[in-house]
Amino acid sequence: MAKPVLMTIDDDPAVLRAVERDLKSQYADKYRVLRAESGPAALDLLKQLKQRNDAVALLLADHRMPGMTGMEFLAKAAELYPDARRVLLTAYADTDAAIRAINEVKLHHYLLKPWDPPSENLYPVLDDELEEWQASVRPPFEGVRALGTRWARHCYEVRDFLARNHVPFQWLDAEARDRDPEIRQLMDALGQDAVRLPVVFFPDGSTLAAATPQEIASRVGLQTHPQADFCDLAIIGGGPAGLAAAVYGASEGLHTVLIEREAPGGQAASSSRIENYLGFPSGVSGGELARRAVSQAKRFGTEILSQDVKRLTADGPYRVIEMVDGSRLNCHALILAMGVQWRQLDIPGMDRLQGAGVYYGGGLSEAMACQGETVFVVGGANSAGQAAMHFSRFAKQVIMLVRGESLAASMSQYLIDQIAGTENIEVRYKAELAEVLGGEHLEEIAIRCGDTGDLDRVPVASVFIFIGAEPRTDWLDRAVARDSRGFILTGQDLPRDGKRPKGWVLEREPGLLETSVPGVFAVGDVRHGSMKRVASSVGEGAMAVQLVHHYLAKV
Repeated sequence: MAKPVLMTIDDDPAVLRAVERDLKSQYADKYRVLRAESGPAALDLLKQLKQRNDAVALLLADHRMPGMTGMEFLAKAAELYPDARRVLLTAYADTDAAIRAINEVKLHHYLLKPWDPPSENLYPVLDDELEEWQASVRPPFEGVRALGTRWARHCYEVRDFLARNHVPFQWLDAEARDRDPEIRQLMDALGQDAVRLPVVFFPDGSTLAAATPQEIASRVGLQTHPQADFCDLAIIGGGPAGLAAAVYGASEGLHTVLIEREAPGGQAASSSRIENYLGFPSGVSGGELARRAVSQAKRFGTEILSQDVKRLTADGPYRVIEMVDGSRLNCHALILAMGVQWRQLDIPGMDRLQGAGVYYGGGLSEAMACQGETVFVVGGANSAGQAAMHFSRFAKQVIMLVRGESLAASMSQYLIDQIAGTENIEVRYKAELAEVLGGEHLEEIAIRCGDTGDLDRVPVASVFIFIGAEPRTDWLDRAVARDSRGFILTGQDLPRDGKRPKGWVLEREPGLLETSVPGVFAVGDVRHGSMKRVASSVGEGAMAVQLVHHYLAKV
C-alpha cells in the first residue's frame, strides 16, 4: 500500500523547502511528503492522487499566495479529499482570517510563522492532526477500479470481462454521483474523461477512458502475445475442452499455447453451480472449475493468451494462426475448442437494449445489482435452471419463461427438483419473450402466451436469455469443413460418398477428432455430434492430445 500523503503548499520557494525538510525529517517513515508552489498546481496534483486512489492525510497551506489564497485552496481541496486534515500556515497579522477559516472551510488548525523550533511549534500540532486522521480513515482499495453505469453495454462488457478473468476490482457506479461523495470527487477530478465511460483506474496510477476488454487485458497482467512465434501445440478456445487439452499437452512436454478471446472457462464458467460433475459431490461453480483448470494449465507451462483469432491457414507442415491485431503464431498441431455462443433472439428492442438490462448467458457479475428486484430468465435447459437458482439468492423473485410444457425434456432432474423447492422461483410454461422495451435501459417486456398468442406487458429491469447455442466459426471460412449449422466436421463424419475431404493430401483417412486439415483437431461443443456436456468436453480435450502425439510422430 502506498504511503499516505502529506502536502505542503507555499509560493515562497525558501519557505516551501524548509517546510518540506521538516516534514520529511519527522514523518518520512510513514508518509509521503509532496509539495506544490501554488494552489492551482496543488489542486492538479490532488486530482492525480484521487485518480490513483492514493490517501491524503494532511494539507499544510500558506495563506498569502497570489492567485489563490490558502483558504481558497483548502476549500477546493476539501471537495476532493474531505477527510484530509487542513492546516493553514499564516503570519500573526492574519490570525483573524485564520479564525474565520475555521468556520468557512472547516479548518482543523492554523500555525503561525515562524514555526521554529518544529519540535515545539510544528510536530505536536501535526501529530494530533494525524492521529485524528488515522482514527477515522478507511484504507483505500488498492486494486483495479472501474467507473461506469449499470445500464451501458460497454460498461457491462468491461465488468463481465474483469469478473470472468478473476481480476479483483471495485465497481464505481457513476449514477450514484449525487449521493456518493467519493464518486463525485473522483468524477470531478477526471474532468472531461468523466463522460467517456467506462473509465478504468489501475494500481500504477494510470487510467483508461472508454476502456475495452482488449485494452484492459495487458494492463491487468493478462498475456496477449506468445513468448515465441512458434509452438508445438496451439489451442483456440479456453472452455473445458481447451483447458483439458492445455493441461495434458503441457504436462506431456509439448510447448502449448492456448488462445481465448474472452475469459478461460467458456460458457461453462457462467454456470453458478454444476452439481453432476465427477469428483465434486457438493457441486462446483463454473468459475471455480475454470480457475482451478487455468492454474493447473499454467503450472505445467501453458501460455494463455487473451486474444482473438481471425484467420487459419496452412503452410506446408505448419498451421498458421493470425490474430486480430495482426500478430501470428505458427504451430505443428492445432486443436479447435471454441465452444459455442448463445443464440441471438430476433425480437424488437434486442440490439438496442443488449447489455442494458438484457443479457445473454449467466451474467453472474449482475447478480448483486438485482437485489430486491424481479428477474426474468428465458429458457428451459440446465444453464437457465442454474442461473435461476443463482439469481434466487439475490432477487426478490425469479420468473422463468419456458416455451415447452415442462422442464423434463431439457433439464436435469436435480435442477428441476431444486427449482420446485425454491419459493421465489416461478416457472411459466408455454411462454416466450416477444419484445423488450425501454429508453436508456430495459423497462418492460412483452410475453406471448403459447396457447392464445396474447401479449402480456410486464415491468422489469433485467432479463437473462438462454435459448440454445450456436458455434462461432464464421472466421474459419473454408479453412476446415463444417456442417450446415457451422459445427466442425471430424473423423468419420468427413467422407462424402466414400471420398476423402477436399484438399486432403495424406494416404490415410482423417483420424478421430481430426478435421479436414491434417493436424487440426476439433473438440468439445464446437464439434459436430459432440455430447454438449462439460465432462465429455474435458474427455475430448484430453483424448485429442494423445491423437496429436500420434500425428506428430508421423510427420
